[in-house]
Amino acid sequence: MQVTIISVGRLKAGPEKQQIDTYLKRCPWPVKIIEVEEKRPLKGPERRLREGDLLLKAISQYRADQAHVIALDERGKSLRSDGFADMIRHHQDNGIANLIFLIGGAEGYDPKIKKKADYLLRLSDMTWPHMMARVMLTEQLYRASCIMAGHPYHKD
Repeated sequence: MQVTIISVGRLKAGPEKQQIDTYLKRCPWPVKIIEVEEKRPLKGPERRLREGDLLLKAISQYRADQAHVIALDERGKSLRSDGFADMIRHHQDNGIANLIFLIGGAEGYDPKIKKKADYLLRLSDMTWPHMMARVMLTEQLYRASCIMAGHPYHKD
């Protein structure tokens, strides 16, 4: 199974990138990160629309019948780490070739992105910077792999 993270914004060198790289090295699945960015100074609905188009374009390179799209969203469903691992195991066992995670921009998602997503996932009740969301997601991917393998990294 290929894991892809499609994120609005560019990650610069720094502690977040170092942490992400550490978790991705430990993760047993190949993880690809695709960054999309709108450089024009758009605001509100116009920015959400443009970023939505960029996210959809990135998603379109995957066959819809072989991909499962999960959008990280503050109004999504919250899962414990073992539930997240179960979800990944379920998709892996059912032959999903591509598990795609979306991280939107500061303005949120255009409605067409939420419509395209197969699942909306909330990482926390708190608001986090988008770059920290990447760190949290990559850590949870690594943690899920440990849970699935029975590795003692996860303590419940």
